[in-house]
Amino acid sequence: MAPLQAILDNGDDQVQTDADRGDSDTAIGQNGKAGTSGPEPTLFHKVKNQKSILALAVSDSRLYAGTQGGELLWYDISKKDARPKPDLTSHPSQRNHRFFDSKGPGGVITPRPSALTLHAHGGQDLEIDKDHIIQYAHYGYVYCMLLAKDASGHDWNEETLISGGGDGVINLWTLDRNLGGIVRKPFSLENGDESILTLALDGTLLYSGRLDGDVNVWDLDTRQLIRRVKAHTADVLTLTVGHGLIFSGGADGFAKRFNSRYECTSNWKAHDQLILASAIATFKGKTIYVTGGNDDCVAIWDVDDCVREALKPSMTSNEQLLVSLGQLVSFPTISSRPEYAADCRRGASWLRNLFKRFGAVTKMLNTQDGRNPIVFARFKGKRPKSQAGKKILFYGHYDVVAAENKKGDWNTNPFDMQGVNGYLYGRGVTDNKGPVLAALYAVADLVAGQQLSSDVVFLVEGEEECGSRGFQETVKKHKDLIGDVDWILLANTYWLDDDFPCLTYGLRGVIHAAIRVESDRPDLHSGVDGSHLIDEALKDLVALLATLTDSNGRVNLPSFYDPVLQISDAENELYDTISETLLRRNPDLGDAKSLTESFKARWREPSLTIHRIETSGPTNSTIISRVATAALSIRLVPDQDTNSIKVALKTALENTFQKLNTSNELSITVDNEAEPWLGNPKNKIFQILEEAIMEVWGPLGPHRRGSVPATKPSLKRSLKTPTSPTSPTNPITSSTLTNGSDQFSQATADPEYLEDAQNHRGFYQKKQKPLYIREGGSIPAIRFLEKKFNAPAAQFPCGQASDGAHLDNERMRLSNLYKSREIFKKVFRELALR
Repeated sequence: MAPLQAILDNGDDQVQTDADRGDSDTAIGQNGKAGTSGPEPTLFHKVKNQKSILALAVSDSRLYAGTQGGELLWYDISKKDARPKPDLTSHPSQRNHRFFDSKGPGGVITPRPSALTLHAHGGQDLEIDKDHIIQYAHYGYVYCMLLAKDASGHDWNEETLISGGGDGVINLWTLDRNLGGIVRKPFSLENGDESILTLALDGTLLYSGRLDGDVNVWDLDTRQLIRRVKAHTADVLTLTVGHGLIFSGGADGFAKRFNSRYECTSNWKAHDQLILASAIATFKGKTIYVTGGNDDCVAIWDVDDCVREALKPSMTSNEQLLVSLGQLVSFPTISSRPEYAADCRRGASWLRNLFKRFGAVTKMLNTQDGRNPIVFARFKGKRPKSQAGKKILFYGHYDVVAAENKKGDWNTNPFDMQGVNGYLYGRGVTDNKGPVLAALYAVADLVAGQQLSSDVVFLVEGEEECGSRGFQETVKKHKDLIGDVDWILLANTYWLDDDFPCLTYGLRGVIHAAIRVESDRPDLHSGVDGSHLIDEALKDLVALLATLTDSNGRVNLPSFYDPVLQISDAENELYDTISETLLRRNPDLGDAKSLTESFKARWREPSLTIHRIETSGPTNSTIISRVATAALSIRLVPDQDTNSIKVALKTALENTFQKLNTSNELSITVDNEAEPWLGNPKNKIFQILEEAIMEVWGPLGPHRRGSVPATKPSLKRSLKTPTSPTSPTNPITSSTLTNGSDQFSQATADPEYLEDAQNHRGFYQKKQKPLYIREGGSIPAIRFLEKKFNAPAAQFPCGQASDGAHLDNERMRLSNLYKSREIFKKVFRELALR
């Protein structure tokens, strides 16, 4: 590292920092130079304490100071004229001390120090109120202080004072503006026993230099220690952060430079002794790094080339996408398990920092009741002046379902992403971490190339797998921050099989409910107490459940099917296209009519499912249970009203329960719900998605088949003729399509497979439009976002049917991840230009 100019000689004066260890009396000058000439300074005198001030911070008119005695004190300069003038005769240096001023052996009194000597003249003497002094703010020297906003985690505009001390603790003090900057009780970050000598802040990342040569990196959002860097073999006395770089100076005279990945990229001898101070500045268009030491020198270093290198557009290769996905998968962000709450917060914080690394403005949106936060990120587009601004909102989630591997059901560690035969295996790779990162890297590509023409906002929540708890309330609270939205994009559904890309334009809604029947008696033994005189909770529950559907499985609630929309001719054509396309590839799926009817039943007709029944008491077969509970769900379709169906369900169950003439009690609880969603496949966002899919995937044929899963031992096409999957006793399911697809996902060396390709050459060489599909599942956020922002939504499925979301060995094909990124890129670029 070459100096920009000659080292500056300071004579005998050392360059001091907030970590200066002098022992002079407290005197701080302002508004002038020390000495007899020039404007007179304003003087502060710390009362009842002669320890040196080692750290200072200024906020508006308020001055905060940390002392050698571990105290924190503050003064509001704007109120100096309203306070009485101090009486310096009561200063500790002027008073007798019962011990130090007492007579020693021979009646000798220890000589008193000379009167308080000030290094400035004139000005006004000010006294700090005793109520503005916190004793033992640290149990050691207060070496360093700085001010930050949004470090408290509660208020976007709240200011926080951060102090580091000789006790190895970092304290975060909240400043109450309404009470004149009063310091409130701190939150402490424990760093160990080594002293905190210097602090630096970069957004919500706090860097602390320690006595042992370490630099600790804290995330103030989660208040977690995220990195410990061994920076020096000697004490770290100064830190400076800027332009994507971290500079540190040590007691050994060495300065070091680190990149955003905390890798040391430069190390040089900057001073002969201690480096006490440092700063980054701009001088004549060049970025300079300035260091000062106790070798009587100030050194100015030219770091312009380093900064330009650090600020180059981020490398966003597919290899880096894989690295990022592997890191995100490594966080077990299981929202349904309270013991994983810290992992969820760490995963959210890591994701937020990744957004920041690519240039987004970010914020962690805290949800109610301490639920997992929402990661908010905004990328600003560079739209042409002649066009109105457009904003795209991308919704996703970073939480996952549990992945138990105690029985070895996973072939790999679910939280250690592994690549096998062209597939990535790990919990969350396809639901929904892979698609979220594909979208993020697509935007990063456009930002780096200055091609992002629309604003893109990301809302990535951490409670989707638990019904999006707290999501709606948090979005409502921060609607002004999010702003107006023109389009909404999601990627949280899947292809019908493993071969044909799809676009999803409809989802069913859902009501999850629990029905509980409870007796006032305890659990009983059926041999001792069983009789017709006992009203058994489980009997009553079974009787209730039996009335909810008829013999054909149709829901037995009044007027339940009345709002269901009639199918249009245009939608019938979409269903016919789906069946024809799938049967052309896999005739074993049955006849087209039955296949079409099965899709309609799963996607556009409502249904009721009883998931489980649980009882109280031991699990043996002799117990009359006191409590019986059933979990059920009702899938809804447009235009069924969620609230109306809830009322109808409760009313029907309560009326039936009354007819049972039982002494038991009934309770019905709705756990969560989601409205059905129906998009418009003819609107602009769907059309751009269609064009992008056709361009990126190109002609579809046997050569486009996915790799065979690692668990499949055979590559031969099955010769067994299966029972028609769409027969009345064996309706088609998602597993039918997956298994059928896997049969054909074979090596291209299969002669029969190649012959099939030759026979359909014209079909396979033609670019295939995506299949427009609906899904029977539910996503609570999609309809809410449409209504809240008055903007249309579209679903872009990234993964294949065999990805196994929520199942063991969840996976995503590598080519799907890469191509999804390219499709996102085209959509984000083109949508605002039309």
